[in-house]
Amino acid sequence: MDGNAITTARTGAAGGLGLQLLARPKSSRICIFGTGVQARVQLHYALRMLSEPCKVQYVSIAGKPEPAFEAAFQDRCSINVARDRNEAVADSDVVITATPGAGPLFDAEAVRPGTHLTCVGADTAGKRELPEGILERARIFVDDQEQARTIGECQWAPDLPCTEIGDLLAGTVSINRPLTDVTVFDMTGLALQDLTVARFLYKQAIESGAGTRIAWPW
Repeated sequence: MDGNAITTARTGAAGGLGLQLLARPKSSRICIFGTGVQARVQLHYALRMLSEPCKVQYVSIAGKPEPAFEAAFQDRCSINVARDRNEAVADSDVVITATPGAGPLFDAEAVRPGTHLTCVGADTAGKRELPEGILERARIFVDDQEQARTIGECQWAPDLPCTEIGDLLAGTVSINRPLTDVTVFDMTGLALQDLTVARFLYKQAIESGAGTRIAWPW
């Protein structure tokens, strides 16, 4: 199995699940930073999770329109390159950051009350996508607390409280989300997610007779 494909798919699905749990009802305006593989899969799942017709603004590295990125989604939403990144953030219900994590992508003041942020790019010590001060304003959710405080956005504010998304799914923690709350889902990725998807694909392959059996000598 292609490990990269599995990781891409499970990360996108996890981002979509976080959005479904944490974004305000009837959210319809998305700002996404990045136009690469992970940005595409995050936007794909975001559009699946949001029931309202969506308006999407994207911020590319070059700051120019990317026709191939637009073409991938033009049948599912209204999509255009952002003229100004801060204005795009301020005009959005959902902000998705899917970049290499080289530094803050927008100003903290651009984030309006009620915005949900899905953050993917901070996955190593020293990386970040969010500006200084935004975590202090937000309710923070993570896939793993220790990992998020070590390599995720939470490494920049490790003493702030955060909630694991798995606790929401398991029902051990409940969320009462005022519509003015800013929420952040700091995604660093879990190997267990890869294994779960791989196991599902393996089961499907065995049941359908797909794939090729290889004699493994060790």
